[in-house]
Amino acid sequence: MIKVYNTLSRSKEEFKPIEEGEVGIYSCGPTVYNFVHIGNLRAYIFADILHRTFLYNGYKVKHIMNITDVDDKTIRDSRSNGLTLKDFTDRYTTSFFEDLEKLNINKEEYIFPRATENIDGMVKLIKKLLDKGFAYKAEDGSIYFAISKFKDYGKLSGVDFERDTKSRISNDEYAKDEAHDFALWKAWDEKDGDVFWETDIGKGRPGWHIECSVMSEDNLGQPFDIHTGGIDLIFPHHENEIAQSEAANEKTFVNYWMHNEMLMVDGQKMSKSLKNDYRLNDIIEKGYEPLVFRYLMLFTGYNQKLNFTWDALEAAKNGLGNLKNKILLLGNDIGEVSASLVDDFKNEINDDLNTPKALAVLQEVLKSDITNADKLATVLDFDKVLGLRLDEVKSETIDIPEDVIKFAEDRKNAKQEKNFELADSLRAKISEAGYEVEDTKDGYRVVRR
Repeated sequence: MIKVYNTLSRSKEEFKPIEEGEVGIYSCGPTVYNFVHIGNLRAYIFADILHRTFLYNGYKVKHIMNITDVDDKTIRDSRSNGLTLKDFTDRYTTSFFEDLEKLNINKEEYIFPRATENIDGMVKLIKKLLDKGFAYKAEDGSIYFAISKFKDYGKLSGVDFERDTKSRISNDEYAKDEAHDFALWKAWDEKDGDVFWETDIGKGRPGWHIECSVMSEDNLGQPFDIHTGGIDLIFPHHENEIAQSEAANEKTFVNYWMHNEMLMVDGQKMSKSLKNDYRLNDIIEKGYEPLVFRYLMLFTGYNQKLNFTWDALEAAKNGLGNLKNKILLLGNDIGEVSASLVDDFKNEINDDLNTPKALAVLQEVLKSDITNADKLATVLDFDKVLGLRLDEVKSETIDIPEDVIKFAEDRKNAKQEKNFELADSLRAKISEAGYEVEDTKDGYRVVRR
């Protein structure tokens, strides 16, 4: 049984699929006007862990992640750079896919529809909303959704508003917790340059919110199982998706809404002004493997705030290195997966993706009394969810200096002779050399710190 926290009900619920043994997931992807930052990447790692968890439980997964390649920002910045919209957004889309690969998120398992390739579907949905009286055309030809006509507006975010006070907003994003009639279609004006479509509803281009309603329904139907995204998207974006989709089709849009919390940096929100909106390449340039960042994300539940610091990343580097060293010492023989330990792992990861406790079970495997071959098999089985590419380290060799090995042997002998003072001093020498000695039922093992 898989349990997920549903933002809509504000409670943890047992997941019940629409189709037995299948799950449809829609994850809000990047707006490709710039390189994605590590806060964005937290959302994609969370979505990937969700994806992998369902696969681990035997589900067939259909996962959609949109690419927003037309909106206020992409138009503004492509024009300021003197590039066509496509040439401009393709650069950042390519970079995004490269980051996914570095983080072991297999893009071949996802479908990535682009907003610019789904204009006809958006026009069709907007016409339906016009016909049903949920949308209206403004003086300039832009089309807005009338939130006062949709009685359930605010059910996801809890935002409230005066229904008799009508206000419109054309910006794609707005931060205040104030409800506005929002743009479904923006009539062309000069600032859009050559970005427009000639359609039955006029010359122009779509608003931001309409794209996800169309691309999710086209790929998953309505309703579908799970919609994910960052907590900052609950309002207005996801609230507006619900309104336009349910108003048009008169049925539930999504059964489960899952949102990851913010990633802070040194206790502050990421921003360009603070110069802390780090990219994955910033991490790599400081000498860290990309999967160290993924490993760091696993130590905090997806729906809890996480504070990124370079010290925390260094600790994650050491922790992942230590884990790999322990795996290397297991040898290369792969035995049988431990059913009881898999049950323990599933109990944690199926409990709303509790990755911290799932990692604790991984450590229990390494400390258990099962054979090294069975430990290796079980660890690699868990990594189907964790995605740390632990299978790539199993055939490596560990090179421990001869003096460290001698210290470890001398310590073993000292312990047998009950000379614990000498044993402690030898342990300290091993530590100073950058290694640790761990006592096991078979004797000891030496790992890098």
